[in-house]
Amino acid sequence: MNSKKVNIAIVGLGFGAEFIPIYQKHPNANLVAISQRNPNKLKELADVFNIEKRYTSYDDLLLDPEIDAVHINTPIPDHGIQSIKALKAGKHVACTVPMATTVEECEEIVRLTQETGLTYMMMETVVYAREFLYMKELYENGELGKVQFLKASHQQDMDGWPNYWPGLPPMHYATHCAGPVLGLLRGEAEYVSCFGSGTIREELILHYNSPYAVETTHIKFRNSDLSAQVYRSLFDVARQYRESFEVYGSKKSVEWPLIEGKPLVVHTAKKPEPEIPQEVESPDFAKLLPKEIQHFTTQGVYDSEEHQHLSFTQGAGHGGSHPHLVHEFVNALVQNKSPYPNAKQSANITCVGILAHESALRGGEIIKLPEFTFMDK
Repeated sequence: MNSKKVNIAIVGLGFGAEFIPIYQKHPNANLVAISQRNPNKLKELADVFNIEKRYTSYDDLLLDPEIDAVHINTPIPDHGIQSIKALKAGKHVACTVPMATTVEECEEIVRLTQETGLTYMMMETVVYAREFLYMKELYENGELGKVQFLKASHQQDMDGWPNYWPGLPPMHYATHCAGPVLGLLRGEAEYVSCFGSGTIREELILHYNSPYAVETTHIKFRNSDLSAQVYRSLFDVARQYRESFEVYGSKKSVEWPLIEGKPLVVHTAKKPEPEIPQEVESPDFAKLLPKEIQHFTTQGVYDSEEHQHLSFTQGAGHGGSHPHLVHEFVNALVQNKSPYPNAKQSANITCVGILAHESALRGGEIIKLPEFTFMDK
């Protein structure tokens, strides 16, 4: 195994705290610093995990020459500008979803990675969840046959979430459903068409001037005969939390359960009708990871649920994806290779959502993805 070590700093310690011991135990990572604006919370976590370098200022952290890379877990509106600042400071970047909130920020991040040679990875949980990895294994083994269609959803009740969440347009945070439909075949979105449906409460509409309770997007794949459908809801829709991903192939199809925690349903072609569907428990894919971090696929960072971030508990542990995300990023830096999703791929996934909402506001008008999001441009 490569003995090179990468010096990491984690920025944002709500959801971000889940990653602290994973980096600490990864054989190719040194977690050298953490950052949190709240000094009391910063001290508490730094003491628990025995971390010496502690920053309340992100700008000060970026001046630290010991830090090779930052893992950003701050509020959504900060992702773009903080990623841009880090790249300008000479740091590699891993950033939780979405990449940014504007097409312009996505373009600047891509430009900086090309200009500097630095690595950027959007830390999309779904494309490293055990269910996705199971479908990816079926696809790569030829068991799905020809993929014919993909579908995904992300439905969540965001009432009571603070700051920027009230009234957020559903597609502005679409990476959990755009990511897997594009990620399975490593495809790219060429254009999107989106319709809004229903109406949220008036006091919520005022925040973003967006009325839609649900947004449904069709994605046309570039250089492919495929399309995908994704849909999202955040307010005033009765639905258990669900991040679903489904793939339909000529030999086998895999559908997400309607109720969280139930098995996947695998449909096999040409069997007698009653035998076509079969419930399948998705296997764990810890085998893909260094042994030091394999156990993090089946347990949270903390021993008690009272300390876990709501996004982790409500999201059913994000499918065991956290150690896979860490390993993909660290391994990319150690081996000097591109992670998935890299800057262009992250921009393509993120811009699907941003432009889909624009499409909905224009009555479903087709909007093309910008060329800077294409790998061959």
